[in-house]
Amino acid sequence: MDIREESLQKHYEWQGKIEIKARTGAKSRKELSLAYTPGVAEPCLEIQKDISKSFLLTRRWNTVAVITDGTAVLGLGNIGPEAGMPVMEGKCLLFKEFAGIDAIPLCIRSTDVEEIVNTVRLLCGSFGGVNLEDISAPRCFEIERRLKEICDIPIFHDDQHGTAVVVSAALINACRITGRDIKKISVVINGAGAAGIAVGRMLRNLGVEDLTYCGRRGALYEGRPDINPAQAEAVIGTNKAGVRGSLKDAMAGKDVFIGVSAANLVDEEMVKSMAPNPIIFALANPNPEILPDKAKSGGAAVVGTGRSDYPNQINNVLAFPGIFRGALDARANQITEEMKVAAAYALSALVDDDKLSPDYIIPDAFDERVCPAVALAVFNEAKRAENTSK
Repeated sequence: MDIREESLQKHYEWQGKIEIKARTGAKSRKELSLAYTPGVAEPCLEIQKDISKSFLLTRRWNTVAVITDGTAVLGLGNIGPEAGMPVMEGKCLLFKEFAGIDAIPLCIRSTDVEEIVNTVRLLCGSFGGVNLEDISAPRCFEIERRLKEICDIPIFHDDQHGTAVVVSAALINACRITGRDIKKISVVINGAGAAGIAVGRMLRNLGVEDLTYCGRRGALYEGRPDINPAQAEAVIGTNKAGVRGSLKDAMAGKDVFIGVSAANLVDEEMVKSMAPNPIIFALANPNPEILPDKAKSGGAAVVGTGRSDYPNQINNVLAFPGIFRGALDARANQITEEMKVAAAYALSALVDDDKLSPDYIIPDAFDERVCPAVALAVFNEAKRAENTSK
């Protein structure tokens, strides 16, 4: 069996990858009275007087909702909420395994922005944070923006921001290897959907000024009539060279290519047209925009992909567990841009100078240092912001 066939067989065996586990017993009248009626009335009354005590008297402090509408599930597209459930359960498994966080998959039978926003808003009192997952662009931008405005707990779209944090950490270290100042590099991002736009925003937060987005029909620029509102907002101040052509045109002379698009869109000649010793992050899954050996044949100094069978896997699991761990522990009500920047630098710092190499720019997904380091960086930034606002 290949991995897909074996996975299907295992899913039939598992019948679900997560379950509810009790933290106390109900095997005697005393236990029942303490955990349920009549004793449970006392914590209820405490929370009625002060809702914030729900974080002290219930599991809310450590529980995240994983929300999808099933419209952009992995590389499968719009397969529906029920069909997206195995992925959401998998995400919840990662929350638990990597950060000790209890996560609940909630797959919503609607693609209407208003209905999704209102559903999540009404459920927020049960959770310490919300992870939006596999919701198609550009709706995902509006859903996240609206929820951030009306909810009092962190709202985080991992397809956007988890990707952006890990890409940023990897790029910081790729610049270390190639002797570049990250604020002076030129970058082309192919794929102007949720992940691509978020990566671009994050890089601009790191000081990158020369940035060009490309979509299916080539370079994006201010005033281009056939782009959506999220893209129109993202391209403001970008495309310094004024490129109006194809991806090939946009890549010429650039220091960095980041692909969050589709397989086999880049060839060796396109890599050769870039600046000397270019950095290539070809992140399309399961097949990258260009395979690592071809990218290196074209002159790439550093190559990263989204795959585990090549060096430098740029994987969201390096970011979201620690980010949520830090935000929950700090009782933060949002995950800010500053927290994401702190997470990226903490992640990049785990690669020591003596171990840094073209094939090792980012920690392994199973490196046990990752979640605590990212969590601490996010926690400290949350507390710094809290103290500053007082």
